[in-house]
Amino acid sequence: MSEQLVEVQRGDIVECIHRGDIAVTDSSGTLLASVGNPQKSTYFRSAAKPLQAMNVFLSGAHEKYKLSPAEVAVICSSHYAEPFHLKAVTSILAKAGLTEQHVLGGVVTSLNPQYALQLARENVRLTSLFSDCSGKHAGMLATCVLQNYPLENYLSADHPVQKEILQVIAEMCDTDPSDIAIGIDGCSAPVHALPLSNMATGFARLANSSSLPLPYKNAADSIFSAMNEQPEMVAGTGGFCTELIRKTNGKLVGKIGAEGVYCVGVKDKNLGIAIKVESGNMAMLPPIAVAVLEQLDLLSGEELLRLGSYRRVDNVNDIKTIVGHISPVFSLNLS
Repeated sequence: MSEQLVEVQRGDIVECIHRGDIAVTDSSGTLLASVGNPQKSTYFRSAAKPLQAMNVFLSGAHEKYKLSPAEVAVICSSHYAEPFHLKAVTSILAKAGLTEQHVLGGVVTSLNPQYALQLARENVRLTSLFSDCSGKHAGMLATCVLQNYPLENYLSADHPVQKEILQVIAEMCDTDPSDIAIGIDGCSAPVHALPLSNMATGFARLANSSSLPLPYKNAADSIFSAMNEQPEMVAGTGGFCTELIRKTNGKLVGKIGAEGVYCVGVKDKNLGIAIKVESGNMAMLPPIAVAVLEQLDLLSGEELLRLGSYRRVDNVNDIKTIVGHISPVFSLNLS
């Protein structure tokens, strides 16, 4: 059963409780700590993007198109469609001889509400590049061009590039491809469902690659490095993924997924973390993720101070008055 992870307090009253599940494993898949049901199966959503990006390396597209760290990081991202994000995605497509017309993920505005309002006020014409998933799509398309795969159906689960990505996720997450359920994500790409413990294993291996076959190791190391070199590409200005990576001195990568998923890979500690909030409320993820890292003693005092605004989040009203707090209320069960 899921357990209480977060309480939302207004004044002296706990107004809302969010339940969920957490798994912490090492790269062998051994469960080290948990809350609720670590075997809960759910969709990876966009938390899978750093693992999906590995196929760009395994296919040879990274080398062929000489992708920069910023371009690698944006392939892993759920970006805010800021100018530097759009520039990186456009560059990947251009290197493969493609344009925004080839990106079939849909046209949506920025994930950042304030920036989305700014785009609306300025009457900016939105394109498929503004989707937070356009970097992932550009990576898939670049691989398709290199491998001479068809472009018009690259989002089909039966397409060669999607079959390759499924195999990568299975390998990284220590599971059989036939055990991974496939759905359709918000951006129309295949989305993968598997237990939280396997997601955690995938992120442990992403950050601690020594046991991986050499092509996988090189891909994982490059992706971990790119996300840390260019954290602003992973989310955007003020985004939690960006700030978590930036403020932890190269020790981890973190990636958010829709409907309350968050995954972390911690370097040199051989740890992966997967979180699922049952309500799907994304605002609950930062205090949970920081609390997990704190309880595992993975953050220095300075890092905890720098992440202070995420440890106990202010509950604010429409005029930005603090009316309460959002606080984690769980304790990890050590295995």
